[in-house]
Amino acid sequence: MEYKKFKNVIVARIDKKEEILEQIENIAIKENIKLANINAIGAVSELTVGVFKTAEKKYYSNEFKGNFEIVSLSGTINTMNDKFYSHLHMSVGDENGKVFGGHLNKAIVSATCEMIIYIIDGKVDRYFNSDIGLNLFKF
Repeated sequence: MEYKKFKNVIVARIDKKEEILEQIENIAIKENIKLANINAIGAVSELTVGVFKTAEKKYYSNEFKGNFEIVSLSGTINTMNDKFYSHLHMSVGDENGKVFGGHLNKAIVSATCEMIIYIIDGKVDRYFNSDIGLNLFKF
C-alpha cells in the first residue's frame, strides 16, 4: 500500500493480496484520522460482507471467492471509545455482471484498489445502542 496526502485528502493505492480494512486502519492511525469519508474502486478475489437483520439485532455474513470488480466501496472512519473505528459497505460485480454486497468485514485485493479518503476536521465518536443493536454516531 502506498498513499499521498493533499491537505485533507488522501489518495491511496492498496496492492494485490493486501486486506482493505487493515490498510485503512494503518492509514488512519498513522495520519491520526478521527473522522473521514471513504470512496474506492478496484478488484478483489475474496470478500466477506454482512447483512444486519434488525429484528434479530444480528449480522449474517456471506463469503465469496473469485473475480470481482468493486462497484462501490464507501463508508466512514471515526472513533469508538476514542479508538479507531470504521464502517464500510462494499458492492462487487462478478464475471456475469451480478452485483451483491453489504457491510464489509474483509476484502483481499486481487489487482489494485484505488481509494480516496476525505478527512473531516472534527471528531464523532460512537456508542452501542442496545435498542437497535448497532454502534451509532454519538453527537
